[in-house]
Amino acid sequence: MKFSEFNIRPEILEAINWMGFEDATPIQDQAIPEIMNNRDLIACAQTGTGKTAAFVIPILDKLAGKEFKGVKTMIIVPTRELAIQLDQQIQGLAYFVPITSKAVYGGGDGSDWDAERKALTSDTGIIVATPGKMIAHLNMGYVNLDSVEYLILDEADKMLDMGFMDDIQKIIKHIPAKRQTLMFSATMPPKIRTLAKEILIDPFEISIAMSKPAEGVLQAAYLTYDNQKTPLINSLIANKPDYNSILVFTSTKSKVNDIVRMMRGKGYPVEGISSDLDQKERNEVLGRFKAKKTRVLVATDVLSRGIDIKDINLVINYDVPGDAEDYVHRVGRTARANTTGIALTLVNEKDMQRFKRIEELIEMEIHKLKVPMELGAGPEWQERSFHRGGRPYHRKKKGSKSHGHRRNK
Repeated sequence: MKFSEFNIRPEILEAINWMGFEDATPIQDQAIPEIMNNRDLIACAQTGTGKTAAFVIPILDKLAGKEFKGVKTMIIVPTRELAIQLDQQIQGLAYFVPITSKAVYGGGDGSDWDAERKALTSDTGIIVATPGKMIAHLNMGYVNLDSVEYLILDEADKMLDMGFMDDIQKIIKHIPAKRQTLMFSATMPPKIRTLAKEILIDPFEISIAMSKPAEGVLQAAYLTYDNQKTPLINSLIANKPDYNSILVFTSTKSKVNDIVRMMRGKGYPVEGISSDLDQKERNEVLGRFKAKKTRVLVATDVLSRGIDIKDINLVINYDVPGDAEDYVHRVGRTARANTTGIALTLVNEKDMQRFKRIEELIEMEIHKLKVPMELGAGPEWQERSFHRGGRPYHRKKKGSKSHGHRRNK
């Protein structure tokens, strides 16, 4: 369906066209009419499906042309990166309508507090906030959310995984019960269902094909020992001189500086980004990467759902993510907007079974590669069994009556 077929205000449609969008994605096609009809909504959709515009467009349409007092829309997100990204998208879509938005997040030097306070106590159309920073403002006693009509929880599963359930419930207590509530989540575990029953009223449900990397992503895995990983990355990058935007993910921030240090001196600019940097430093690092001044960015998973940079040629998973869903979000940083990209994962002998769970989640076998001969032999792929409690545990194929069986040798 084309955006022009929705009953959207011409000013918003102009901004959509100006941004180069013409056809709605499946989640936009399903969500926009229901949101415009004032339905509560719960949507299961991964990153890269266009879910942000799916709720921003109808909310802007509702707010445009109206006079209002106080904050009208509260969007709660898990990370500062996602808050910044979402606020930027709102500003783009609201370019031709007088709707203001403000991102409220932690991690800065404190200079943004007054600007956030002003936005929270003014006639602001949309607030995008991380739970912790929003609670900090509420605790000061000057924030009144009685004017909020629209509540949106984005990346709800990530927020619950990060332990924000109590904060979310505290924020919701400050918002009128008479409101429209929208919940977006990449996965739908029982705890999300429980939260949905508590805060949604007769919601319209959407489930977009999830947990599958985009078709344009060429996926492969190298079987490596840990001491081969950095030399392998340097070798891969040296062989791809036309790749000027490369993202390397690691699961722990302690590894970021180590990887950057080992990669420097190879003739290309590389930087690292993690929660150890303050917000100004992180914005500067991201800005250089976005402008192609930095060829390689080493990052933690905090960026896997929040970074919004087009034309990333190559994503490298330095180690296998602990959560199979995080793999989808990591590789989702490449091959965006119908482009193509490559996602490579470095798998050591300890992470083979964890990687197998990723293959089960995305329902495909990822091609396994051996490290170049000059780096020495890597480990052999083992997929028959793994050990629990010192005994072999054998998975049975889907469709078997039992989940597995133990066998004594």
